[in-house]
Amino acid sequence: MDRGTVGSAQSGRLLVEVREEGPSAVVTPAGELDHHTADLLREPLEECLDKGFNRLVVDCSRLEFCDSTGLNVLLGARLKAEAAGGGVHLVAMQPVVARVFEITGAEAVFTLHDTLAAALADASD
Repeated sequence: MDRGTVGSAQSGRLLVEVREEGPSAVVTPAGELDHHTADLLREPLEECLDKGFNRLVVDCSRLEFCDSTGLNVLLGARLKAEAAGGGVHLVAMQPVVARVFEITGAEAVFTLHDTLAAALADASD
């Protein structure tokens, strides 16, 4: 299993780590994802897609907050990944973050997993 670190971005409120896990790029945002920090997640997601990763696994276990701007970043990445034959898998959403996806209906358009291991084992895309 390839576990090379691809990169990271950081502000006072959001840290984003990216690493390769076989055919997947695992993106782990930690902190608050909102209007002020959305680009810190958008840019690494787009870089992964530009490098040929069409399967993005977003580990949400350390994501403490997500507003509509953050949701739009993830929806945009999903559209680009699906256009390239892949998808976006969301992992271990905290209740406060999961609620945003539930209220908006966005949970229906993402593949959701309880654990990172389950997301990495899913071969649906």
